[in-house]
Amino acid sequence: MSKDQTMLLECYALASKIRAVEEMIANEYSNGEMRCPVHLSIGQELVSAVVGLNQRKDDTAVSSHRAHAHYLAKGGDLKKMIAEIYGKATGCCKGRGGSMHLIDLKVGFLGSSAIVGNSIPIGVGSGLSHKLNNSDALSFIFFGDGAIEEGSFYESVNFSAVHNLPTVYICENNLYSVYTRLNQRQPLERDIYKMVEGMGIIAVKIETRNAFECLKSTTEVINLARTTKKPVFIEYDTYRWLEHCGPNQDDHLGYRPQSEISKWKEQDPLLSLKEILISNFGVSNAALEVIQQEIANEVLEAFLQAKKDEFPNLDQSMSDVYAQ
Repeated sequence: MSKDQTMLLECYALASKIRAVEEMIANEYSNGEMRCPVHLSIGQELVSAVVGLNQRKDDTAVSSHRAHAHYLAKGGDLKKMIAEIYGKATGCCKGRGGSMHLIDLKVGFLGSSAIVGNSIPIGVGSGLSHKLNNSDALSFIFFGDGAIEEGSFYESVNFSAVHNLPTVYICENNLYSVYTRLNQRQPLERDIYKMVEGMGIIAVKIETRNAFECLKSTTEVINLARTTKKPVFIEYDTYRWLEHCGPNQDDHLGYRPQSEISKWKEQDPLLSLKEILISNFGVSNAALEVIQQEIANEVLEAFLQAKKDEFPNLDQSMSDVYAQ
C-alpha cells in the first residue's frame, strides 16, 4: 500500500468518524438528555481530518465553540466527549463544561471556549511555551471566519510574527457568522489569507472540494511550519450543512440561498475521499464499508456508555473550581 493510499484511508476513517459522531448527536439531541447547546460541523469534517493527520501527540491545540471535530482529530477520548455532552461525571470536564468546553491534556488538546476568539491568545501562549522549551512541537489554533473580526486575532498574529512562534492558525471559513454572510461583515475586495500575509506570516488558502489535494497542501504547509518553527496561517473554504447552533436544518430561514446549500452538499468531501480511494487507488466498497461499520460500533458504544454513566454529585461539582 502506498503512502498516499494509507494517508487517504486514514483521512477517510477520521472524517467519517467525526461525521458519524455528529450525526448521532443530531439524532439523539431531541430526546432532551443533552442539556447543553451543540455546534455541529457536519460538512466541515475534512479540515479537522487533514490537520489531525499532521498533528503529533506533543503538539497542542485549542478551539472555539465548534470543537467536536478538532478534539477528536487531536486524539481526544470519544467516550469522555460524549459523556461530557450528556453532563456526566465521566466527561472530559467532569460534566461541567458541555459541548463547548472540551479538554484532553493527555493528547495536547488544551481546551475549547464558547467566546469567539477567546482561545486564540491561549494558543499563542502555548506556541511561546514550545519555543522557550526548544521543542519542535506546534501549537494549532482553530477558529472560524467570525473570529477574524476580533481584536485578539490581530494581536495574536502580530505577536506570533514578531517572536517567530511555532503556531498554525486554522481558519475554517464557512462564509457565515451565525446568520450573517461574510460579505456583510468584511470588505468585499479583501481576502482573509492575503490580509494575514500582509501582517508578516506565511498565509495560504486551501480548497476542500478535492480531498486529496487538500491533504497534500495541508501536509506541505504544516511541514513548513515544523521545519522553520515559524507561524503559518491556513484559510479553508468549507461549509456547515446544519444550523449554527443546534442539530437541525435551518434552510427555511432563508439567510442562505438554497442553490448554495445544494452546491456544497453535492461537493461532499467524504464522497470525494471515497471516489478517489475507489477510482485512483483500487480500494473496494467492501473495505470502506468495514471501516464504516467499525466506526458505527464505536460511536454506538460511546453513546450507550454515556447514558449509563452517573451525573456528578455536589462534591464532585465543586471540586477543581477556582472561582465562585
